[in-house]
Formats: sequence, C-alpha cells, structure tokens
Amino acid sequence: MGVWCGGQAKAEADIEAAAPMEKAEQAALYSVIQGFVGDWWNGTDLYPDPCGWTPIQGVSCDMFGGLWYVTALSIGPIHDNSLGCATKVEFRPQLFQLKHLKSLSFFKCFISPREHPTTIPGDKWEKLGGSLELLEFRSNPGLSGKIPTSLGHLTKLQSLVLLENGLTGELPSSIGNLTNLSRLVLAGNRFNGQIPYSFGRLKKLLILDLSRNCLSGHLPCALGGLTSLLKLDLSSNQLEGKLLEDFVSLKNLTLMDLRNNNFLGGLTHSIVKMQSLEELALSNNPLGGDVVGLEWQSLQNLVILDLSNVGLVGEIPESLSQLKRLRFVGLDNNNLTGHLPPQLASLPSLSALYLNGNNLTGVLQFSREFYGKMGRRFGAWNNPNLCYPVPVGVGLTTATNAPYGVKPCQPGVTLLEPNSRAELGDANLNQNSHFVASLGYSSYGIHGLWRFFLVNTLVTVLAI
Repeated sequence: MGVWCGGQAKAEADIEAAAPMEKAEQAALYSVIQGFVGDWWNGTDLYPDPCGWTPIQGVSCDMFGGLWYVTALSIGPIHDNSLGCATKVEFRPQLFQLKHLKSLSFFKCFISPREHPTTIPGDKWEKLGGSLELLEFRSNPGLSGKIPTSLGHLTKLQSLVLLENGLTGELPSSIGNLTNLSRLVLAGNRFNGQIPYSFGRLKKLLILDLSRNCLSGHLPCALGGLTSLLKLDLSSNQLEGKLLEDFVSLKNLTLMDLRNNNFLGGLTHSIVKMQSLEELALSNNPLGGDVVGLEWQSLQNLVILDLSNVGLVGEIPESLSQLKRLRFVGLDNNNLTGHLPPQLASLPSLSALYLNGNNLTGVLQFSREFYGKMGRRFGAWNNPNLCYPVPVGVGLTTATNAPYGVKPCQPGVTLLEPNSRAELGDANLNQNSHFVASLGYSSYGIHGLWRFFLVNTLVTVLAI
C-alpha cells in the first residue's frame, strides 16, 4: 500500500510535494490504513504527509483546490514494499469519507475464512457514488457473505472485479444499475441462483466473467443485447437450457467460454454468425446434435474450437479445413462417425487436433510428417475401427511417426463402414477438456507440451 503524488512538470513537482494534505482527509486515510494493517502504523515516517516526498506503495493522490486528496487506495501485498494486512482486519467508516476516491482494491488481504471472516460493508457506498470508478477484491478467501445491493449506487463504476473470494448468495439485480461498467468479473466464488435479467442493461460491457460459481437456470435473453461485449465466460457453473439465438447480435465477441455446464439442444446457427470469434469453448455440456449443418467457414478468425464431450453425432465437416487460423481443435469424446477429412492436415497453424473417443472409421490419410510434427497432440485413440496405413516395405514393428494409440491397417481386413455402430472401448479416457479458454492452460495432464504452448503463445487471457 502506498502513496504516489507528482506534477506534470519538474518545475511544479517541488511546489506540489510541499502542498498540504487536507487535514480531515489525512485523518480519514490514517484510520482506514490502521483498520487494515493495525494500529501500530501511524505514518510518522512520511514527510511532510502521505502526499509528500516519501512514497509508500498503493495510495495515489491528486490536487483539488490546492490541497491533496486520495484518489486511489490498494490494500494488500501487491509490491515487495507494500504494507501487508493484519490477521484481523476492519472496514472503518472513514473509508467512505475519502470523497475523491476513484480506485479501491484489495488483494490477499482477507485470508482467514474460519478465524476472521470478513464481509463487504452493507451500506454507505452511496457516499462514493460520485467518484469511484474501480472496485476490486481479488484472492481473498476470508471475504464471505453476499454482494451488498448498495453497490448499485456506484453509478460511475467502470470496473467491478470480485475474483476468487469466498462470496456467496445470489447476484443482486442492482448491479444492472451500473451502466458505465466495461468490466464485470465475479469469477471463482460460490454465487448461486440465476443470472439477473438486469445485466442486459450493461450496454458498455466489454468483459463479462461469471465463471467458476454455482449459477443455475437458463441464460437471460437480455445477454444478447450486450453488443459491445468482447469476452463472455460463464464456464464451470450449473447453467442449463438451450444456447441463445440472441447470441447472433454479439458481432464483436472474440471469446465465448461456456464449458462445464448443462446446456443442451445442439449447436445454434447463431454461433457461426459471430464472425469475430477467436475462441469457442463449449466442452462438457450435453448439447448433442451435429456439426455438419453449420457454416463453419464463416468463422475465419477462429483460433480455438473446443467441442469435447458434448454428445456430437454425425461426421466431421470438411468446412473446418477452411479455417486457416485454427490452432486447437477438440472434438474428442463424442459420438462422431465416418471418415476423417484429410484436408484438416493442411491447416497451416494447427498445433493440436483431438478426435479420440469417437467412432471414426476408415484409413487415416495424413502424412507421416504430420504425425511426427503433432506427436500426442494428434489424438485419435479409442476409435476402434480407425487405422493408419503402413508404408510398403516397412514392418509393423519398425514404423515411425505413427499416430499414437491407433492400430496399423491389416492387409485383407475390411473395416466397418461409417454408419456402423461399434462400442468405443474406454470412452472415459480423457473426459476433461484439453483447453481452458479464458485461463489459458490445458487440463489434460499428459500433454505438457501443449499446455506450455497454450500458456505462452496461444491464449487470449481475460483482461482482469
């Protein structure tokens, strides 16, 4: 936590540093700091006051009417020389007397959910309604209770981040009053209930992340009206119902992550209308349906396609081979049948192709160079009626660059036709998706190289 103050030119710096801090403001700030770090702190090492020449990390000031006022306050071990929070912390009412406060954030400050649970103050937020633009609580397991409805008074708020805390309860509809929000991140808590319809009023939203909670029910159709949205992450909840046809209006969306929910009803045509999409992750939903009837060639910006374990049937469409930016394709653990389009090997950027755990048939038509380049990032195992040809003159035991887990074709053996129904063997292998779109890492442990690749080169991480 600290103080940073300064002028726009060096000639003004000394004058501004010598300017006084408004006395009531200073007293309020000291009380607020003591509530979080302990009464031992008294600011005696600051000269001449918290907005003078002696900085501490985490507090910023600005000048109003010739006096210094606090504009930003960050509590927690953000920097090496930040003041850490005490074991038992306290929100003091003086916090709401900082009338020019624009930014307030807490990081790893409330860490004891059993011994010292802390809740967000339930009132007085309206006193900051004319100034506060950013409010963040990150990585505070000891922060419990509900989101107070009074946060709806912070009508100037542009960023609300409540990430990886211990918060519970339903999402208050009053968040829909925060119509200046561009970023709303409520991920990694234990929120339940439905997504409020009022969220459809947040027309300036660029990022909406409600992932890793216990949210349930159907998606409100009002989400289709968030036409400025760039990133939508609702993964790892208990949401259900059909995918929204209203998604067709999300023309600017680059990331849609709905993994690990209970969506059904098949893939909607609205998906291929979102032509800005770069990352589409729908894995681990009982969607069903097929992929043949969609115009995949419309998604020319698509980099990541994760449709693992969604109950897909039918054949793999050749139109996927027209998506020249594709790097990751996950179609594993479905009920796909038919032959594998050899055109997929020609995708110039492809780095991972997972088709294992289906009922694909026939002879693989990819080159040995392709298998060598992909290694285990080409997954075709657990397709019992799929085989690869062994070059003439090469023994079965000496073949190199063979697809992992796929048997060589046996001369004189007729494989089942595409419409045949055969058991998939161990269909439970690799039940987890290979890709986590919004966090950028693989959840399938054996593919360490692919995990490294995703983290370092591929992902579009949610800017939170």
